[in-house]
Amino acid sequence: MNLAEQPEQFSVSGQSLVEAPSHTRPTLVCLSHLRWGFVYQRPQHVMSRLAKDYNVIFFEEPVLSDGDSSWLEISRPSAGIQVAVAHLPEGLSAEAMVQAQRSLLDEHLAQVLQGDLLLWYFTPMSLAFTDHLEAQVTVFDCMDELSAFMGAPAQLVERERLLMAKADVVFTGGVSLWEVKQQRHSNAHPVPSSVDIAHFAQARGALADPAEQAAIARPRLGFFGVIDERFDIELVDQMAALRGDWQIVLIGPVVKIDPQTLPRRPNIHYLGARQYADLPAYLSGWDVALMPFALNASTRFISPTKTPEYLAGGCPVVSTPIHDVISGYGQSGAVFIADTAQAFVAAVENALNLKGSPDFLARADAALEGKSWDATCRFMKEQIECLR
Repeated sequence: MNLAEQPEQFSVSGQSLVEAPSHTRPTLVCLSHLRWGFVYQRPQHVMSRLAKDYNVIFFEEPVLSDGDSSWLEISRPSAGIQVAVAHLPEGLSAEAMVQAQRSLLDEHLAQVLQGDLLLWYFTPMSLAFTDHLEAQVTVFDCMDELSAFMGAPAQLVERERLLMAKADVVFTGGVSLWEVKQQRHSNAHPVPSSVDIAHFAQARGALADPAEQAAIARPRLGFFGVIDERFDIELVDQMAALRGDWQIVLIGPVVKIDPQTLPRRPNIHYLGARQYADLPAYLSGWDVALMPFALNASTRFISPTKTPEYLAGGCPVVSTPIHDVISGYGQSGAVFIADTAQAFVAAVENALNLKGSPDFLARADAALEGKSWDATCRFMKEQIECLR
């Protein structure tokens, strides 16, 4: 590809549904720092549902590879969704990488765009190669305070400032994050992560234990999710030391931290990443679910998706004192808060006999009221359609 031959600006004029043919679906370009094939979470839940009404192009961060050309890999993991990955040569300057992504996206949109263009940002960093696009609606889905994460780009804060000025609507991943962002945008809404209740409710039944878990003794305390700087390694190690008869099952990829720093004890079991479809089977075999998050800058504003997922599976939860967990679930009687290893042990002891009891399940269901991804995405779509 000759980048010099690519257009400098790709404009799309706004067109209402009245003017457009009735069969024309808007195109929603989602700019994501998380890959579609990574842990199945908010981006996949939201985009899969919006794809019922919009043609979704899920544009991931680039992949650097050998060769001297840039090209766009397109896959279609589900109906209405294209996953686009830019493959760029090694050694490009930052400016050349931006121009290459801009050109590849423009070229692809020129081929597929028919109706209105909508832009949905999960990361402000993508603004560098999309700031020329004229969208009918621009969404900033600020699901985390990314600038507080390990390895965050130096330009992130300034790019977020620019995106906040460009966005028509801002969604936040939790209430505490909304309290901050609503001071900088007049149309910001708290949209905490939700749950596919039917999917995780399978865990309330007697599912077959996965073979690798079936060999682990009980009681079992479990966690699924990304194991990174947000995970309190020391807390897990201390808890395992205090109760050697409890088995701790940890499911998920290890990211941005050295796996050698993870605690190694006979009663700590690392099972690695597992498919979203398989999580209910693991959850079904746990007695208590854990959320051992560290209390640091990267967890100040998180609203963990796994809280409602654990509850939908009928499993009591013990969590460190994360702000949105306390405010959203602290009074539910289904989630217990503990701030030390000793407190975690005491909370787990109180929770061990709750799983499956009618009283606990009633409390869990009450805590889940209104927290389905279907309801959340309906609200998000309503905000978009009000702006079109």
